Amino acid sequence: MSLVYYGTKCIEAWPAEKNGEAGYGVRYADGYESWSPKHVFEEAYQPTTALSFGHAVVASVSGQKVCRAGWNGKGMFLYYVPANAYPAQTDVAKKHWGENSLVPYGAYLAMKTADDNVVPWLASQTDVLANDWMIID
Repeated sequence: MSLVYYGTKCIEAWPAEKNGEAGYGVRYADGYESWSPKHVFEEAYQPTTALSFGHAVVASVSGQKVCRAGWNGKGMFLYYVPANAYPAQTDVAKKHWGENSLVPYGAYLAMKTADDNVVPWLASQTDVLANDWMIID
């Protein structure tokens, strides 16, 4: 029984011909290099400056900072925060989890805002359907 596969990986690529056919040279993270025909490559890969939301989430979970090209705030980006726990800070948390306990939280995407604050972030419909997501340094 065959299955359909969908993959996401980050590669380095450059325009390159092979036997007169247009395509791309490809370098994978482990250093392996290959060649891909233009139509095959362009169907499978997006530049890191024009990602879908799904690809931006995958990049974020793998440790990259991502943002939208269309965001107006200077220096804003998202990053992945894995599940963890923090010391109870409020009376409500201390009452529920215990005075000296840790409050568990699930993984989430955090936003570094234009005013250098960090807040949990939720995507809008526009964000989910946009193809202007970017990986930034």
